Amino acid sequence: MAELATIARPYAEALFKACVAKAGTDLAACAAWLDELALVAAHPQVRQLADSPKVSDDQVFDLVAGVVRSSLPDAARNFLRTVIDNGRLAALPEVAAQFRVLVNNRNGSSDAVVHSAFALEAPALAELAAVLEKRFGRKLNLSVQLDPALIGGVRVVVGDEVLDTSVKARLEQMKAALTA
Repeated sequence: MAELATIARPYAEALFKACVAKAGTDLAACAAWLDELALVAAHPQVRQLADSPKVSDDQVFDLVAGVVRSSLPDAARNFLRTVIDNGRLAALPEVAAQFRVLVNNRNGSSDAVVHSAFALEAPALAELAAVLEKRFGRKLNLSVQLDPALIGGVRVVVGDEVLDTSVKARLEQMKAALTA
């Protein structure tokens, strides 16, 4: 979806510059409310309502702002208003993804998704984070997703890099070796 990425880029960059320029603004807080807005905007029923010609921009704004669990700061409300007024609500999830990349670049870190067959306890996750940060050579922001199909082990995705140490991957390697 290169078109959506192209549409989202200026919004992400403008929001990033605004958050950096405003003294005392925490980029993590901006990313948090932007992620929450993106989650609401990605919902199919919200998108369907926003695309309806019978619904005004004010009604869409009230809906999205009302669904968000936390109270939105003025910057978030202004940003949401701009996105809705320009008919770009569908691009909001991509805006959030690109904003996260800009924040990570500034902090020298990357987002990493750890797919695990079982829930990871905090000490095990901390140990895994240390090993992965050493392996990838940068600070990682870990999130965990459960995937019982892995059987055991973990599969880590950092950007376009994948480290798969799952039992499922090992079994597939053995299958390929045996059938070759």
